Amino acid sequence: MPHPVVSQEEWLIARKALLAKEKEEGRVRDDVNAARAALPWVRIEKDYAFDTKAGRKSLSDLFEGRDQLLVYHFMLGPDWTEGCPRCSFLCDHIGDTLPHLNNHGVTWTAVSRASLALIETYKERMGWDFPWASSFGSDFNYDFHVSFTPEERASGAIDYNYARRPMNRDELSGLSSFIRNEVGEVFHTYSTYARGLEPLATTLFLLDRTALGRRETSSLSFVRRRDEYPKAAE
Repeated sequence: MPHPVVSQEEWLIARKALLAKEKEEGRVRDDVNAARAALPWVRIEKDYAFDTKAGRKSLSDLFEGRDQLLVYHFMLGPDWTEGCPRCSFLCDHIGDTLPHLNNHGVTWTAVSRASLALIETYKERMGWDFPWASSFGSDFNYDFHVSFTPEERASGAIDYNYARRPMNRDELSGLSSFIRNEVGEVFHTYSTYARGLEPLATTLFLLDRTALGRRETSSLSFVRRRDEYPKAAE
């Protein structure tokens, strides 16, 4: 679609009009963040168990001594051969944030139902060093509505992103936040799914500031695993 070409003065008028909308967007974002922080908490009653490079761990152990935990529900099922391209794209943005998150009392980990061996193989391929645990044999993924039983899938609809949807998927993605109090109790504070995960990826917001934007036919349709882009794109 061709864009009008105008004088600097005309462009400045249009840019200032957009700036007013951007400032309003910032105010709305602040309001949403405040509402998110004010959500009530749910105490975790189950004893979830995870396989990690350091051995078997509980959900509380995944905090690594900090008081908050972010879990990325990474789509990598037990019978998959490689991780989800979109999850891979989002997690490419995580590594350099870890020192900042950790300094703020927040631990990040990915969690998948795949075996730890498969996780470690894919993690090495992608060149990542963030924590990543296997929840295989646990209800964790099912309870947080990112893995789905054969019975759920056969019913013709699954519960995902706070609605029942006509989908037949074994794994989907999400992000969940937890907090641990002084006596060691763990609480679920927040989860988001689908396009709610986009803020993890600064690439998307840089593209949004270019003239041609994301150039996608659907959400994240342009994404490939980092080692699958044509060499000319480097």
